[in-house]
Amino acid sequence: MTFCGGAGLQCHLPGVRLMRARANRIETLWSIVAPGRGSQGAKFMTVLRIAFASLVSALLAVGLAGCGESQEDATRQARAATPTDETFREFGDYEVHFNALRTDQLSADVARAYGIQRSANRVLVNVTMLQDVAEQAPRRPVSGIVNVDAYNLNGQLKNLEIREVTEGEAIYYIGEVTISGTEILVFDITAKPAGAPSTFEMKFKREFYAD
Repeated sequence: MTFCGGAGLQCHLPGVRLMRARANRIETLWSIVAPGRGSQGAKFMTVLRIAFASLVSALLAVGLAGCGESQEDATRQARAATPTDETFREFGDYEVHFNALRTDQLSADVARAYGIQRSANRVLVNVTMLQDVAEQAPRRPVSGIVNVDAYNLNGQLKNLEIREVTEGEAIYYIGEVTISGTEILVFDITAKPAGAPSTFEMKFKREFYAD
């Protein structure tokens, strides 16, 4: 997948361009939730690519920023999750994937499609719940109830409302929060997939650098 806008990369067939845009939006949000997940993530992405006839391959947060930015611009972006950062938790037959990044790392098309305001002072948090429904099969996205509290290291609670986004088989829970300058945010997540016997709780922390 690429969010480059160069003329040489644009498809001039409207139907293919629409399909590419739809697949791009799905894969973008999935890459936010589960970068480098491994075999399960690869299987799920394969399902999405087949479903939407995607001709593109997944990138991580660096690809979300678009093409042509300078190294100086890249260093000012929010720190994306690295392989050592926790981006998912397992709860029996369920997995909860989560991540956050500055919204100006999203392409304009993706932000517009999901009603997200692109800004160096806003952060997008994204949560996805997956269920293991069959052996040797990719885990299936499930709906449910997701709540997220965000606060900085001073204990200042951030205003954050989570909303559900669906696209094909994919189900995401996203929300936006503002940052002031460089901040470390802590995200407390409670998630209860539909049909799950209990509520799952987890916490993760990210550092963001505003311009």
